[in-house]
Amino acid sequence: MSLKPSIKLNLLASWIAHAVALVVGFLLMPYVLHTLEDRKYGMWIFINSVASYGGLLYLGFGGTIGRFVAESFARKDWMRLNQVVNVVLSAYVLLGSLALAIAGGLAWVAPLLSDWDGESLWEIRAVILVLGVNLALAMTGSVFGGILSGVQRLDVERGITLAADFLRLGLTLLLLRHDWGLLILATIFLIVTIAENIGYVIFAYRHVPELRVHPRFVQLAAIREYVGFSAWSCVGNVANQLMYATDTVVIGVILGAKAIVPYSIALRLCQFLRRPISQIGDVCMPKAGELHATAQSRKLQKLIERGLGVSLLLTMGAYIGAVYFGDDLISNWMGGGYEQSHRMLIVLLGAQVVALPVSMLRSVMFGMGHVKVPSLIYLGEALCNLLLSIVLAYSLGTMGVAIGTALPVIVIELLVVLPYFFRTLRIEPGELVRKALGPQVLPLIVLWVYSVSLSSVPGIAATWPRLIAITLGGVAALVGTAALQHVVQKRLEKMKSPMVVVGGQ
Repeated sequence: MSLKPSIKLNLLASWIAHAVALVVGFLLMPYVLHTLEDRKYGMWIFINSVASYGGLLYLGFGGTIGRFVAESFARKDWMRLNQVVNVVLSAYVLLGSLALAIAGGLAWVAPLLSDWDGESLWEIRAVILVLGVNLALAMTGSVFGGILSGVQRLDVERGITLAADFLRLGLTLLLLRHDWGLLILATIFLIVTIAENIGYVIFAYRHVPELRVHPRFVQLAAIREYVGFSAWSCVGNVANQLMYATDTVVIGVILGAKAIVPYSIALRLCQFLRRPISQIGDVCMPKAGELHATAQSRKLQKLIERGLGVSLLLTMGAYIGAVYFGDDLISNWMGGGYEQSHRMLIVLLGAQVVALPVSMLRSVMFGMGHVKVPSLIYLGEALCNLLLSIVLAYSLGTMGVAIGTALPVIVIELLVVLPYFFRTLRIEPGELVRKALGPQVLPLIVLWVYSVSLSSVPGIAATWPRLIAITLGGVAALVGTAALQHVVQKRLEKMKSPMVVVGGQ
């Protein structure tokens, strides 16, 4: 069994993998959009948004794998580890079969979902079926990816996703064309999923040699325990689906598929910025489970302070950059004609300034086994998001959907989730603010001054080289100030510490 890397190495591996995923997605989106054109690309987003509801079939078992594998691995309880793996794997085989049946039903009623603007109905049905097969395979393979995450080998798990991103990039550039473009994209997704899952299986067995897949581990008592935990995790998954996949469906139904494109640009940029930062919570979750299982409360509190501080620093830094240079980014990236995307990006990303730090706290609570109440709160937040987005879409269009998404996040996360977190974990809010959030103020002020100064120069970010140079300068200002402040703080603490007297002198 290989030694697990430190949490910093896991986080670094996650950031590298997601940085590559960001670059790949960033390069592919305009290529795919201009190859398919707005109408067909809007259809692709609409189909994927509908298909993404199949993710609800995961029923929260993905979080169960990570949480219980982390606990069992820390205690070297191989029987319990194999129980959770086999229970979840059996459930996903059954649910994957259900996914195939649902895909068949959706393919059959495809003419009722949209008029498809004269697109080949045969191709639309084939795309739905291929995406159904992709979901079924992804579900079973995710069990082994969850094992790697649970044993804190995120460096390996992210390495596999990194290779998958390069494969997707190569296949898209090689195969995509306008004719049958939707079916080609769906097939590429399927090929990448198969390759990715093979990697998960191989490395899960390599890093957990005690892993066994056998029906004898599927026991009634284990089913009851893991299904009970997963049920509340599933509530959280439903909320996440409503929060981040329903908007494009609402726009497609109310405003038409073409109206999805400018909103999708803003949403995609928001996701690009959100995903690397959300890895802080993904990395902290199994570690929190381990620290909680071994009663290391002081280390757990330090984990919370550091995770919350880094989450806020990076999210607020991204927001400042988006405010001053987001319009130049969109113009360089997608071309002209998408000015409204920048306004929607500011609204959506503003909500993430609150949501991402709080989601790190939610991940810690999940790792400790607190899942019921946070999931119910999150579901209520998502339902408010859905209802408000529908109402505002009729009066404000796509901007109304963005506002309907952002407003419930800001209000509920600050006024409900944070107080619940402080009360449940018995953490003093003032101390957490001082230790986690206070150190982020100076680096953010430096970044703000830097951004204001450069943005006042007309056309400063009109080309890619200039925009990249500005971005690197902003990262250097933010991270450099934070690092320098950390070094100074450590030296001051060292100077204040009492001197050790040797030999009684």
